[in-house]
Order: sequence, then C-alpha cells, then structure tokens
Amino acid sequence: MLNLPDSIKRLIHDEAYAIDEVGMSDSTVVLFQDKVLKIQPIGEEAENEYHVMTWLQDKLPVPKILGFERHEKKTYLLMSKIPGEMSCVEPYMRDPEQLTAILAEGLQMLWDVDISGCPYLWNLDRKLIRARFIVENNLVDMDNIDPGTFSENGFKDPEHLLIWLMDNRPEEELVLSHGDFCLPNIFIENGKVSGFIDLVRTGIADKWQDIALCYRSLLHNFNGMYTGKPYPGFHPHMLFEKLGIEPDWEKIRYYMLLDELF
Repeated sequence: MLNLPDSIKRLIHDEAYAIDEVGMSDSTVVLFQDKVLKIQPIGEEAENEYHVMTWLQDKLPVPKILGFERHEKKTYLLMSKIPGEMSCVEPYMRDPEQLTAILAEGLQMLWDVDISGCPYLWNLDRKLIRARFIVENNLVDMDNIDPGTFSENGFKDPEHLLIWLMDNRPEEELVLSHGDFCLPNIFIENGKVSGFIDLVRTGIADKWQDIALCYRSLLHNFNGMYTGKPYPGFHPHMLFEKLGIEPDWEKIRYYMLLDELF
C-alpha cells in the first residue's frame, strides 16, 4: 500500500495502480488508469515541475494538475495521464523518417512559446552553479555515463569536466527548453506530439540543450543501447534535416557533456 497524504488519498480512492519502471530519476511514478502520481524529494526540481506545469496549462500539451501536496520532505504531484504512447515504442522506431519529423515538430512547439512570464530560468549560469554543487558533493551518477566521457582520451573525472564546461561555455539562444528532451518524455498519438512529461528542468534555456539530448536519445534508441535491439534507417543528419537547420556539433557536444553531470 502507498503511504500518501490524506489530500492525495481522497483524489485516488482505492484505484488499482502500477509503479512505472521507465526512467532514471530519483522519483517514484505511480500509474493509475487515467492519472499519474509523481512522488519526489522536496527540492528545486520538484517545485519547478509544479510551477512550470501550471504555467504551461494553456500553452502546450502537458498533464493537467489534479492535486499537489508537500508532506514529510516529499512532494506529491497528481496529474492526468497523457494520451498516446512514448515516442520510443516499436511502431515509431520502425519509421525513423516519421519519428524524427514528429520530434522536430515537438521542438518547434516548445520554441514557439512566448517565454515572457516563464517561472523558471535554467540557463548556463544556473546549470553550472548546480553542476558545481553536484560535483563537489560527489553526486554524479557514474553508472549512467556515456562510454569514453571519463577515459584516457576523455576527461579525468567530473571535476575536470566541470572546469572544461566553465571554460568553454557557448553563446545561448534562449527559448522554452524541455530540459530533458528524450524519447520516453515525448508522447505521440495519431502522428502528432500529444504531450510532454517529466518537466523538472523545463524553463528558459539554450535551444541546443534540447537538440543535443534529442539527438543523443535518437542515437541510443536506434542503436539498441537500452533494449539490445537496433533499428535500421536512422542517420545522424535526419533530425537536422527535419528542423531545417545546420547542426552545431560543438554545442551538441557541450550539452551532451554537461548532461553527464546531472
């Protein structure tokens, strides 16, 4: 049985549920028939997710907030379930042309949102301050690092990487950024983006943050890193062709490396 605050219990009654095993965050995600309950430690990311989701209710397809409670050092965010399926399910993985076109549309949906009034600034100033805290407190998840990041031909350790990131920060093109634009966080229905989830790092940031993580997520999903099953037909330039832009490989590398510290 879940140990929940009374205000949340009253909203879910005795509905059947399952625990979502997808993802690598420190939150617990409870799935009901038409609702989702996200339980996570009280902190900046949990508070941001609630506030930015509230702000986005009439701007993007994000979950509707059904309840929110802070209780015993945890937050409880009850929200509607997004229709459709994660963009990494098999039918989409078998059609890379369609998938990359839909994801490019999803990126454009974010960038089209007017960022005036956005409740969260998540630019490089903020990211690097947070990254330093993570490094200095030995909080880097070394079990989820891309091969080669810390190696003879890479960086010696997270402190070495942090110094490089601070010395090589790029110019930013500020937009509304999802913050973790990976395939499991983008839902699709009827060939269109039906929703964005996991909004803990959503805010004003460089557009190349989302491009870099989308590109990496496509590579890893198509080469079978997570499932052991590769899918043919995807090539690295496909996303940029759909976006109608030239890839900035220096920025893409920068934001992929920065994400290693989170």
